[in-house]
Amino acid sequence: MKRSIKKQMTAVFVGLTVCLLFALIVLNIRFLEPYYISNKESEFVNMYEKLAESVHSGTWKSEDTQTELRHMAEKGNLSYLLMNVETKEGIFNVPDIDMLNDQLTGYLLGQAQKESKVLESARDYQIAQYKDPRTQTEYIVLWGAIDGTYNTFLRSPLESIKESVAVSNRFLLYIGGAVTCICICLVWYFSKRLTDPIKELALLSDKMADLDFNAKYKSGGENEIGELGANFNRMSEKLESTISELKSANNSLQKDIERKEKLEQMRSDFLGNVSHELKTPIALIQGYAEGLKEGVSDDAESREFYCDVIMDEAGKMNQMVRNLLTLNQLEFGDEDIQFERFDVTELIQGVLQSMEIMAQQKEARVNFIQEAPVYVWADELKVEQVVRNYVSNAFHHLDGDNVVEVKITVTDEKARISVFNTGAPIPQEDIAHIWDKFYKVDKAHTREYGGNGIGLSIVKAIMESFHQKYGLNNYDNGVEFWFELDVK
Repeated sequence: MKRSIKKQMTAVFVGLTVCLLFALIVLNIRFLEPYYISNKESEFVNMYEKLAESVHSGTWKSEDTQTELRHMAEKGNLSYLLMNVETKEGIFNVPDIDMLNDQLTGYLLGQAQKESKVLESARDYQIAQYKDPRTQTEYIVLWGAIDGTYNTFLRSPLESIKESVAVSNRFLLYIGGAVTCICICLVWYFSKRLTDPIKELALLSDKMADLDFNAKYKSGGENEIGELGANFNRMSEKLESTISELKSANNSLQKDIERKEKLEQMRSDFLGNVSHELKTPIALIQGYAEGLKEGVSDDAESREFYCDVIMDEAGKMNQMVRNLLTLNQLEFGDEDIQFERFDVTELIQGVLQSMEIMAQQKEARVNFIQEAPVYVWADELKVEQVVRNYVSNAFHHLDGDNVVEVKITVTDEKARISVFNTGAPIPQEDIAHIWDKFYKVDKAHTREYGGNGIGLSIVKAIMESFHQKYGLNNYDNGVEFWFELDVK
């Protein structure tokens, strides 16, 4: 059976109220009388000091002083007696002065102390708790002397405080009962206000578990429960949206299957391109190798030519395989990218120096006038691959004035590296495919220098791994390839 939060809260708060009421009654019984006696001692001392002051000032007989003393006595429920030992003159506020005088005499003679409990003792006075054996009434009394000439006696009954304790306890019981009833009503009301939204949230969660997202939390409120209800509503909307997306995803599975078929077709095309690229060098190698074996020519120079062709074609195959492996690693993210800050000017100078023999073979005039260092952030080895591919591509397609121009243009945040070569511009219909694998603008010319249409695909993969821009610009007298890197 479920335990109601409302009942638990009511039981807890009512229990706390009853415990508090019980503790107040116990404290009232235990400490109210001692507190009253302690307070009464202070009143006795104040009254004694006032009597002593009136004696010292000689005004104890004046009507004003006696009126003030009577007022203090009435306020503290005190009976007092001040008497001159020599003249037997005195002042008092009770009709039966003889009784006070007898008690004072008993204390002065040391006879009444046997029936008293001393509460405070000073040089000139003592305060005691006394029980009258005749009337069984308890009193607090003070007796003492003033200047050795005057005796004083003060008395106050304790019955009033005992009655006050009893009345106070009865009052606490009555008030406590009423407060407990009010507390039960208030706690029941507020716990209902607190638990009703929780019940609504519990019902809402059950409906959400059954995938019913039309139910919403409607109680509102700006407290934590209201915020929780708003979160439930948002969660319901998001779950509904997510399930809708899942259904959409299920409906798009057929499209995924079709996409997979297209990928399979692309894989087949890739294998076809690779096999096509390998077919010619393999046929050449096989033909020249068979010619050597069958001794087609006994001439040493012819045999050397055959061997050169075989070695050249094998080198092209080897280069193509390496390029394919590099491209595969870049496209599938199998190769780590190490970003570092380096001087791209120095890198380009190194690439051009290493390709100086190729430049001489092509009778190219290479212009690179950048001398100041330009520091960029990238993977230095991969940037070298890009520069080398661009420059090699420029040499292979060089024509006209045979000029290759390398430039670095620096802005606030980017450095653009461009490689321009004179020659025929790229046809407009080929520009969109120039970065595709195995795509060749001039297949005969590409075959002549051993190209396989992978170099620019490697450039594309590297720059996209850097998340940087790259591209080409056509001019009337040539083509410019470029890429950008961060300088900050």
